[in-house]
Amino acid sequence: MNWVAGGFIFRRTESAYHRLDPRVKLLLSILLFTLAILSRSVLELAGIIAFVLVLSGVAKILRRISRTAAFTLGFAVFIFVLNFVIGRDLLLSILYAARFVAIVVSTSLFFITTSPDELEQVMNAFHLPRDIVFAFVTAVRFIPVMLLDAIQIMDAQKSRGLEMQKGNLVRRVRNMVPVLIPLVVNSVIRSGELAEAMESRAYGAVPKPTSLNQYRSSLVDRAVAVGGVAIFAVAVYTFYFVLPTQL
Repeated sequence: MNWVAGGFIFRRTESAYHRLDPRVKLLLSILLFTLAILSRSVLELAGIIAFVLVLSGVAKILRRISRTAAFTLGFAVFIFVLNFVIGRDLLLSILYAARFVAIVVSTSLFFITTSPDELEQVMNAFHLPRDIVFAFVTAVRFIPVMLLDAIQIMDAQKSRGLEMQKGNLVRRVRNMVPVLIPLVVNSVIRSGELAEAMESRAYGAVPKPTSLNQYRSSLVDRAVAVGGVAIFAVAVYTFYFVLPTQL
């Protein structure tokens, strides 16, 4: 579980992709996400996932994106089984499962390569309300931390003899109570510390605070953005006018 959880936490890496303007990285993820929605065959989705893996190799996060994909496969199998049981269509079930994986890895590419501070700057660039930006960035920052806390608590409770994998469904849910209570307590303590830190920094005292970092797109950023849009247009044309509808 620690191996999987590490794939959701941002770690700064020296790569050409990390040095891109975060707005350009967001644009690329949105284009890949849109392609995953518009795709109509497994072959198209496989191409999208392969392209994401290529970008992950450039960003030197191939192992981390693989962790995210491994975590996603469990949900993809559930989606496949559910759609196959309801619709009895094998090809369509595979398509939905592959689309889910493509959507997750395309969005994860942005969050794994973008720090919470950069994410805040991107959201501020769209002139979103400050409180909404702060709440979203805080959630992105602390959800992986809570996941690691849950893993540590589960390991601690297992060392004390708690058996969470035995018994029927009701018993397993009851066995999760010794995990949930410390997790909630830790979250409340962490939120109190965050509130004190915000108060000590006079959060909300200035209606429109300035930012320390101002992002400016370089020539490379603009070239990557234009290239991404061009590839997106070519891909959409290929999906709808070149490749067959279903594979």
